[in-house]
Amino acid sequence: MPDKPNFVLVPDELPAVPSTPGRGIMGSLRSAVTSALSAAASAPATLQAILGNAEPPAETGPPARPRLVFAVDATASREPAWEAARRATDTLVKALPGKLDVALAVHGGSRVHIFTAFTDDVATLRDRAAGVVCQAGLTRLLPILSASLKRPAVRVVIYIGDVFEESLAEGRRLADAMGAKGIKLIVLHDTADAAARPYSEVFWDLARRTGGCVLPFNANASDRLRDILSAVAVYAVGGEELLEERRHELPGAVALLENLGRRR
Repeated sequence: MPDKPNFVLVPDELPAVPSTPGRGIMGSLRSAVTSALSAAASAPATLQAILGNAEPPAETGPPARPRLVFAVDATASREPAWEAARRATDTLVKALPGKLDVALAVHGGSRVHIFTAFTDDVATLRDRAAGVVCQAGLTRLLPILSASLKRPAVRVVIYIGDVFEESLAEGRRLADAMGAKGIKLIVLHDTADAAARPYSEVFWDLARRTGGCVLPFNANASDRLRDILSAVAVYAVGGEELLEERRHELPGAVALLENLGRRR
C-alpha cells in the first residue's frame, strides 16, 4: 500500500548537557532532567507523541443511555476533513436529544490525544472539538477501538479517516471482538487524496467484521455529512428497525441502510 505523507520526527537522544565545574554528578543529573522536561514541553507533536494514548475518563455506575464514539483522524494532512467534522460534531447529539451519549476521540501526532467523557451536552462536545489542532503522525485507530471495547453501552464507533497504518491482524482481532459485543464500526472514508483509495478494502474488512459499513466522506459536502451523522445517531439508539421507521425523514438513512446491507 502507498505510504501516507504524515510522519513524526523523534530525536534519537536528548542533547548532551555540558558539565559545569563544581556542580558534581547530582548537579549534572538535575540539569539533564530539567532539559528533558523542557524539550518535551516545547515539542508536543514530537517527544510527547510517544507518551501514550488518551483513554476515556474513569466512570462509576451503569450508563443511562446508548453510547457512540465519534472518532476522527486529525493528522497534519487532514485539516480540511477535521474542520468539516468539527462543524458537525453536535449533529450526533441533536439528532436524538437525551437519548444518546457521545464521546469524541481524536488521534494525531501518532497517538490518541483526546478521548472525552460521554455526554449528551452539545456545548461540551463543541467546545472540546474547537480546541483540537491537527498534528503530524501515523494513524491510531486501533487504540480507539480498544478503548471503546472497554466501555459499556457503546453501540457504534464512527470514524472519519483516509488511510490505515497499523497492524491489520490486530485490527481484525479488535473488529471481531466488537462484532461479538454488538459494537458497529462505521467508517467515513475520505478519498480526496488518490493515495487513500486502496485503503477502502482494509476499512471494509474491519467494518464488515463488526456488522458495520464504509461510506464516502466529502469535506466539501457539509449537509451530506450532517445527514449521515444524524442517521448514524438514530442507528446507534434503535438499530436498523428505528432507522427503517425514520428513513423518509432522514436523508442519510437510505444510504446507511443500503451499505449496512452489503455485509450480508
